[in-house]
Amino acid sequence: MFRRRTLVATPLLTLPTLARAQAWPARPVRIVLAYPPGGSTDVLARGIAAALQEAIPGSIFVVDNRPGGAAVVGTQAVAQAAPDGYTLSLGNNQTHAANAAMLSSLPYDPVADFAPIARLAAVHHALVVPANGPRTLAELAAKGKNGGRVTYASSGVGSASHVIAETFVRRERMEATHVPYRGGAQATTDTVAGTVDFFVSTWPQVVALVKDGRLRALGIGAPARLPETPDVPTFAELNAQDLAVDAWFGLWAPARTPAEIVTRLSDALMGILAVPAMRERLNGQGFVAAPLRTAEFAAFQREEVARWRRLVELTGIRLES
Repeated sequence: MFRRRTLVATPLLTLPTLARAQAWPARPVRIVLAYPPGGSTDVLARGIAAALQEAIPGSIFVVDNRPGGAAVVGTQAVAQAAPDGYTLSLGNNQTHAANAAMLSSLPYDPVADFAPIARLAAVHHALVVPANGPRTLAELAAKGKNGGRVTYASSGVGSASHVIAETFVRRERMEATHVPYRGGAQATTDTVAGTVDFFVSTWPQVVALVKDGRLRALGIGAPARLPETPDVPTFAELNAQDLAVDAWFGLWAPARTPAEIVTRLSDALMGILAVPAMRERLNGQGFVAAPLRTAEFAAFQREEVARWRRLVELTGIRLES
């Protein structure tokens, strides 16, 4: 008798969850970014939000920029949100991998506190200088030696931008001062103005300025030279393979979000990223479409957490918690 009652009762316990999942989305869905407007993550998020709105009938997706605390503030807000599918995190290698290695007491677990939905895209990093700056990596390195000193911008303490630049500084034994910004937009502006000597940026952030001649790219982490900028050498060509660290972007929900909602979002994103026009649009913005479904994305993220622990050990970069 006990077993019969249990078998009957268990499905009833799931009815509210199933009902919520089937009714989703009944109100606007927030895509939270841990970065300010204008950077690569913001550019990608707004395109993805618009595409999801078209792919899911009756839906509204809005982007909510919540920067601060080395990208912790916005990411933690999603980790603590109700797991109902109405609050999502569009994050990257910093928010969901690197911070776990850099912060001694991260207030969220980038794996356990989130339900991975899909990996979306990746971008290469490029080292850029002002238009009148050094013409090669060797010239830039020389400027920071023999009593000279250089300044370099980053999109934030502990970001991939910071880690790659510090790797360059250490390998060349340069004297350099780090100037962190809250996102890539202002770092780019100050590099154009010559306020800092160089900036390791995601390619979407600077590609238009490089094409216009307002910035000079000394190297890029792509596997081959890009057709739109054939004069920019790859880091591999320059024997600087250790600087070729791609950024990647994904979408997560809070842990315990109904699987039906996660699957619906993942399916929609796979369809969006398979459309040639969308891939061309991403390429034009400097991104590379890199779709992974939920299970594959979860495995990839775990590997990246381990990888960033190794990178942090090499550079010695740590963040105060």
